[in-house]
Amino acid sequence: MHDQTVRPGARQASHQTPDAPHSALAVDRELQTVRDLALLLRKLRHRHARQHGGSLLTYRQLAAKTGWSHGIIGEYFAGNVLPPTERFDILTRLLGATSAEQGVLATARDQVEEGRRRMNPPGGHTAAGAARAQTNGLAAGAPVPQQLPPALAAFVGRAELLAQLDATTVDGTGSSAEPAATSVVLSGTAGVGKTTLAVHWAHRAAERYPDGQLYVNMRGFDPSGSMMPPAEALRGFLEALDVPPERLPTHLPAQVGLYRSLLADRQMLIVLDNARDVEQVRHLLPGSPSCQVLVTSRNRLDGLVAAEGAVPITVDLLAFDEAWQFLARRLGADRLAPEPQAVDEMIERCARLPLALAVVAARGAAHPSFPLSTLAAELRETRRLPDGFGGGGDASTDVQTVFSWSYQHLSPPAARLFRLLACHPGPDTAIPAAASLAGLPRVQVRRLLAELAHAHLVTEHLPGRFSLHDLLRAYAANLAESIETLDTQRTATQRGLDHYLHTAHAAALLLQAGWDPISLPDAPPGVAPEQIADHDHALSWFTAEYRVLLAAVDHAERAHFEEHAWRLARTLVDFLQRQGHWSDLVAAQRTALAAAQQVGERPGQASAHRDLARALARVGEREEAEGHYRAALNLFSELGDHTGQARTHRAFGALLDRLGRHADSLHHAQQGLELYRVAGHLSGEASAHNGVGWAYARLGQYGPALDHCRRALVLLRQTDDRHGEANTWDSLGFIHDRLGRYRRAVSCYHRALILITQIGDRYDEAETLNRLGDSRWSLGDRAGAIRTWQRALRIFDDLGHPDAEGVRHRLVRATAPAGRAPSAGPNPAGA
Repeated sequence: MHDQTVRPGARQASHQTPDAPHSALAVDRELQTVRDLALLLRKLRHRHARQHGGSLLTYRQLAAKTGWSHGIIGEYFAGNVLPPTERFDILTRLLGATSAEQGVLATARDQVEEGRRRMNPPGGHTAAGAARAQTNGLAAGAPVPQQLPPALAAFVGRAELLAQLDATTVDGTGSSAEPAATSVVLSGTAGVGKTTLAVHWAHRAAERYPDGQLYVNMRGFDPSGSMMPPAEALRGFLEALDVPPERLPTHLPAQVGLYRSLLADRQMLIVLDNARDVEQVRHLLPGSPSCQVLVTSRNRLDGLVAAEGAVPITVDLLAFDEAWQFLARRLGADRLAPEPQAVDEMIERCARLPLALAVVAARGAAHPSFPLSTLAAELRETRRLPDGFGGGGDASTDVQTVFSWSYQHLSPPAARLFRLLACHPGPDTAIPAAASLAGLPRVQVRRLLAELAHAHLVTEHLPGRFSLHDLLRAYAANLAESIETLDTQRTATQRGLDHYLHTAHAAALLLQAGWDPISLPDAPPGVAPEQIADHDHALSWFTAEYRVLLAAVDHAERAHFEEHAWRLARTLVDFLQRQGHWSDLVAAQRTALAAAQQVGERPGQASAHRDLARALARVGEREEAEGHYRAALNLFSELGDHTGQARTHRAFGALLDRLGRHADSLHHAQQGLELYRVAGHLSGEASAHNGVGWAYARLGQYGPALDHCRRALVLLRQTDDRHGEANTWDSLGFIHDRLGRYRRAVSCYHRALILITQIGDRYDEAETLNRLGDSRWSLGDRAGAIRTWQRALRIFDDLGHPDAEGVRHRLVRATAPAGRAPSAGPNPAGA
């Protein structure tokens, strides 16, 4: 194995070695219950503590190593939930089980699961859903997703629409007297309250969907253009359904299949907010009639109505009485009663639009002593912007007065910050980034954002993270163009981009040891990048910010900050690869390449060609990937960048190996080895030795293969490259297998799997399991080989990888009555 890409879910893990001493773990082969199995896990945990200074691994530490929630880990150890096969194997390895113990424990776990199936055969919805959850790696009893945003306490009116929703939606059982729709589209103008209505009804109806509620803001009308791709929303849903990041399929069709399988026979509510068109939501529709989808959009989505039978419901402006109730709930009925004419005027000037009424109510609540007639007069006298706002007869045209009125009552620093938020790429911003954007101290910006939130001009949708409604973002942009000079806007944009670039660069260096740094100019005055402390902090920061960073890449390219565009895209590569965000990575690297070409930045072009090629190879566009690898090699050669050339040769060789071009792969591996030596790059040299050894092994030249892989291990002892060590042990396992040394091969594969589990590379785990199955079959361990191939197949299926078909074919032949050994090539990935 020689592909060094880090797959999703990689974590820093313990340094338990496979040869560490162990006291024997007594395993009763007649285990009956999940609690019996949990007792064994607890024994392993205590033994691990005795061997490592007496400290028990906490659930949070295990969560950090695996990427699972500490809550579900606690359920595993308590015996309330049966861990899926792969998770059970990971836990036992992390807790130091020997290879022999792992096999016995895996058998014990399968025995418990089989007993549960006999006791609870599938029958109704719940049993079938639980069985599917187990099959797809979800533990029965996993946390029920409850993603709905908080319901608005001051919700009023909409009685007819609520009744219509009740009448047209399924109740989660599919047993209503009248046929009910599984999809409903709430459409209406901007700011009319579609989201508020959807969330209010969803909370009211939540008990009808006991398996949970999923929610996502699709950002279909964000002025920045940062719409949420369906694949991103789908990944979020799969994570909420307790699919760990490292098990998310690579390709969109496989993600859709897994999503629909997990929802089959479940009773769930899915809210798709702010969708732009049918294509944005089509992949998010479950196939189960017991699930309900509620879509909100400014467009009617007629295609969804025609093709999927969705029920269209139009959300109109509030009735006059509802608008009066709206203000009364926020300002108090006693305050409205003495001044009915002033209230009527406020409602008329707000065009009965809930968003505008909320802004007016915020102003009135902030000044309880002001007569409402005074507020109405201020609203009446507020100057409209000369260009108009919204246009097209939209109700937003009438509410520009409301926004400008609220804006004019801000303090000058808060008003300036509001304008400058238009220079931010979206979809939201954290306080440190807003501080750099404005060039102000964070403490001051925190207060200014609180002032804007109090005036309903921004929303703190998560602690410390603020977003703008689309109408307000467009209004802020209009203000910035009218008031700020082009130079001021450009300077603010650069400060914001520099904040993300310098922070992301620091995080990337911590996320992947050996990542080649980029030459960066000093951050300009006013920019205060965040201080990233360690690997876990880097991972959490990227997780919170990667959507903003992706938007920033496009924003930088559009605003002619091309240097920022390609550099930002480069910092995202390792994180997006680990999380399996391949389509995002392809899009970002295409933008990076275009930006670097526009300014003649040749190092940027070279790295973008290489990183784009790696991403394209992952999504199956191998011919295009080969062209980009060749372009990268030419550029790195012209630049005299030996490390850049070496990395590209290694990655290109991996692609050629998968295409079965082993002699070409050997050539590139040798080129990479020589270039790493010239550059004095130790970890790269170790990786390249393994690559050369692997290529020789693929050509059947096992003597030089062993020599190079052993050299790789010697060099790897001087580094902390566990991924490189895992790949080298895998290569050694393959070589020993081909030499007929099957027991030694099995030992090498087990060493590789322990390390692969620690770093969380699911694809490499599946490849190694596949080859381990070969060696077990050759040893005569038919049951062990079949079990190992089944584990590999589950991972390949989860990843949506075509290698699954080769493993499936092996299993069919291995389990046939004749029990013939599968005829497989040396590496199914290259077959």
